[in-house]
Amino acid sequence: MTVDDLYYTIKRPARVEIKRKGSRFIAEVVTAVSVEEAMSLLASIRKREHAATHHCYAYRVGRGDGMLFKYSDDGEPSGSAGRPIFDLICGRELTDLLLVVTRYFGGTKLGVGGLVRAYGDAAAAALERAGCRENYVTTNLKVVIPFALYNSLTKIVNQYQAVQRRADFSDRVTLELVVRSSSVELLTNEIVQLSSGKAVVETLA
Repeated sequence: MTVDDLYYTIKRPARVEIKRKGSRFIAEVVTAVSVEEAMSLLASIRKREHAATHHCYAYRVGRGDGMLFKYSDDGEPSGSAGRPIFDLICGRELTDLLLVVTRYFGGTKLGVGGLVRAYGDAAAAALERAGCRENYVTTNLKVVIPFALYNSLTKIVNQYQAVQRRADFSDRVTLELVVRSSSVELLTNEIVQLSSGKAVVETLA
């Protein structure tokens, strides 16, 4: 079974400002790992930029079936702000973030098409500045193996780029490992083969 354990997040928070026909569009992207955190960060931005006309936003948190998202035009014409911001997030396959574009109205209406471009350009510039980071879902394993096989086990662990968190030595070695979820089955099989079935491999909560 293939495990999809790769996901993308921003590297760093970013803030970008652009101007269109007198209106200022300030795009801010920040890390948010829950809906509660996203809404708290949004409230902070609204408070700081309290004189602004609109705070259009989109957030996306979690992964797979547990992913949650929302976007809002915040009073702009329907589909002119929140959805373009959200589509940019989805196009980059990003998660665990909030992207807000704050508008200070400059007196000239831009029309729906102009708004879509302005909000989209500001959001895209912020995402570009924030950068993209690869992340992996990991699994914690407990491995118990005869001491004589420890050196051979270490080679296998390094091959799968697993991280050794703890090691207890006696006549047997007990290790706690952190490994990419997609590698758990293959790593377990190699450990079992190495030990001729004597090793014990358990998933930790």
